[in-house]
Amino acid sequence: MKPRIAITGAGIISALGNSRQEVYQKLLEDECPTRERDDWADQMYGTYQPFAAAVDLPVETAKTISRHFRRSMGNAALYATLAARDAVAESGLSKEALQSGRVGCIISSTVGSPGEIYASAMAVLRNELQDLSSCQFFKIVSHSSAFNVANFFGICGVQLSPCSACASALQSIGLAYEQIKLGHQDAIVAGGSDETTPIVLESFRFLNALAKNPDWSPSELSRPFAEDRCGLVCGDGAGIFVVEEWSHAQARQATILAEICGYATNCNGSQISQSDGASIAQCMRQALKDANLNPEDIDYVSAHATSTPSGDREEASAIREIFGDTVPVSSLKGHLGHTLGASGGLESAIILEMAKNDTIIPTKNLTRIAEDCAGLDHVTSSRPKRLRTVLKNCIAFGGVNATIIYRLADF
Repeated sequence: MKPRIAITGAGIISALGNSRQEVYQKLLEDECPTRERDDWADQMYGTYQPFAAAVDLPVETAKTISRHFRRSMGNAALYATLAARDAVAESGLSKEALQSGRVGCIISSTVGSPGEIYASAMAVLRNELQDLSSCQFFKIVSHSSAFNVANFFGICGVQLSPCSACASALQSIGLAYEQIKLGHQDAIVAGGSDETTPIVLESFRFLNALAKNPDWSPSELSRPFAEDRCGLVCGDGAGIFVVEEWSHAQARQATILAEICGYATNCNGSQISQSDGASIAQCMRQALKDANLNPEDIDYVSAHATSTPSGDREEASAIREIFGDTVPVSSLKGHLGHTLGASGGLESAIILEMAKNDTIIPTKNLTRIAEDCAGLDHVTSSRPKRLRTVLKNCIAFGGVNATIIYRLADF
């Protein structure tokens, strides 16, 4: 019998708010943080008007992290640390436990801090390298979020950072699940963080993946599974869990928020920029097998669905193949935008609130379902539903897929 793995804490930073409860309520009220970013226009190519669902973190919030720790953090690491602080506080893990060597840290982002990468590049071009902080390198390396969070708490167990673009957070949570199952750690602070900047927008724009329609307001641009979807909206933030061995959590009388009961990750081996329905379906099958569950045991699918034509089509095809139209499906990216390496953690944390309130948040802006995404039970308005078992997908460049299954009731 395999060990059971619990979630005992969850923290988030997002453009809609910095607590699960606040963000859930705003999602329920159909709020969307996407807006034009006039302050980014001078960093964009041509006359493009940028928009994003980006975190605007108050300075006083950032300063609640001591400068001793904050000086080596770009925004991605800062968001991760703030979210991890809340997750650890909710979990009740003691300082002694965190520093025992039996607690690890697995947190990832796409590329470290793109804002600090840009600043470094500009310093080179302007011959101003001498003005950069001595901590600049620590802000831009790919595992910056992981080691900054570990340093903040004094964690000395395993530290890993599976940076797989938009699958990063879900892979981190899944890797924590596997490490604890193997007995290597008692608990792990796990999840993902990311930041969006003009250079991030330009990357998606050059791939023809960024949404653009002059007739729509910013809040209407992200529309997963819709007939008229035209690309994604970039967002950012962090979603961090405390993942813990079940009996360890029970022994210290921790409140268990959810159970991770299945996980799988794979890649399609044939595409680096396009999703592949067959490999997505296989990933979901593997996660169901790991959880010893059948498709009919799943109460809700939280789709990756970023609002790109090909990505949504392929994921819809995979979900249809396994679940048909029998399981409710929605994507949070119509509201939050695509929070990149943070998305799996941030969206998973919101699933906890959906389950707590017996309500599924719908896919925003989905008024006309695309023919190539039809045949699913799309949730287009808030739906009352008891959520006991939820399947969460993330899909990333490089052909990477990740699926986690959460049990949220009937422990």
